[in-house]
Amino acid sequence: MNMWKTAALVTAFASLHGTTALAGCGLTEGSISIVGNEFPAIQTVAKGAEACAGDGVKVTANLTADHQKINLAGMQGNPAEYTSAIIANSSIVSLINEGVVRPLDDLIAAHGADIPSKQLVTVDGKVMAVAFMANAQHLVYRKDILAQIGVEPPKTYEELLAAAAMIREKGIMQNPVGGAYAAGWNLAEEFVNMYLGEGGEFFGAGTAEVSINNGKGVAALNVMKSLTEFMNPDYLTHDSNATNAEWEAGNVALMSMWGSRAGVLMDAEGSDPVVYENTAVGGPLTVGGGTTPASTLWWDGWTVAKNISDADATATFVALKNGISSSILNDETMSQAVWMIEGYKPAPVNAGVFAAIEMGTPPYPMLPYIGLLHTALGDNLADFLQGKESAEQALADTEAAYTAAAKEKGFLN
Repeated sequence: MNMWKTAALVTAFASLHGTTALAGCGLTEGSISIVGNEFPAIQTVAKGAEACAGDGVKVTANLTADHQKINLAGMQGNPAEYTSAIIANSSIVSLINEGVVRPLDDLIAAHGADIPSKQLVTVDGKVMAVAFMANAQHLVYRKDILAQIGVEPPKTYEELLAAAAMIREKGIMQNPVGGAYAAGWNLAEEFVNMYLGEGGEFFGAGTAEVSINNGKGVAALNVMKSLTEFMNPDYLTHDSNATNAEWEAGNVALMSMWGSRAGVLMDAEGSDPVVYENTAVGGPLTVGGGTTPASTLWWDGWTVAKNISDADATATFVALKNGISSSILNDETMSQAVWMIEGYKPAPVNAGVFAAIEMGTPPYPMLPYIGLLHTALGDNLADFLQGKESAEQALADTEAAYTAAAKEKGFLN
């Protein structure tokens, strides 16, 4: 598999043009079954697709935080259980590697000629997904809490740690830092962010040979451990939902959160006015004196399953194209994401993702074997954070797990 056309997608994030609606969907048959994350923006896309139901067309959606655990298995059957998986940079890799999603070129020619080319995710010359929103993790902070300690919003993780210490020392909050550090995918993503911020390279140039057990890898883990010392002691169980709940409960003043999850923190639902009225966002933080943001730029998009009928493939494509049309945008949905849709008007909460783009945040590495490393990271870093082994040992364990998996998959000899 060749490198992904990342530059085109980054350009798309910056320009934010999109598609137009297919009035009435124009469908008379087809069964559509969507699997994806439960993010509000993805719920909105699914509802847009569901608008095509009726007249012999059935649309269902399974949106869950466990989507990455079930999408591959759900698309391996013949016929596939799911006709589409809504995915991102990393999660599409395993679907392509396992051959469960189909090229979209013929469907685009027939039903999507108006989709801008920069939204088309191309692999080995074939369109494999349609991107509809940009995402990144960035700073979220409490304006009132920072005012109490007399500091400006942090721009580096070192500044964030210093502010957290001041908040604790003044007795304002005991655990003022939030983070989606749940063991597994979330914890691995935090390392990916921090390691890139430290200037690390995951693999040897032009190879699948992993290279993270080094000074930059150790530095990344040490910063992560320092952050956990200011987090809820149950941080290894906290995904973005649990982290947001801590924020809305008024227990957290500083965190790095996904742009797609920040919108709910700035409305009146679920938290006291003192919390949501003082919630603000900033760009991603840097670390270790570097200038590269300790974050990754993401796209979210949709695919079409390979093992389904032509009628279901057509219906899935057309319905999801409707799901990312300008018709889904309104006062409620506008702030859910940085949409790549015509008519999108950025909301204040989107400033963090725009800052990530402007700061040159690196895209998540889109390599066929990155998923194997991500899994190995998620399985092997918790012991270090809990003080059970050294950073070097955790990274050695990760490299060993990755190498074994990469050999099994044929990426290494």
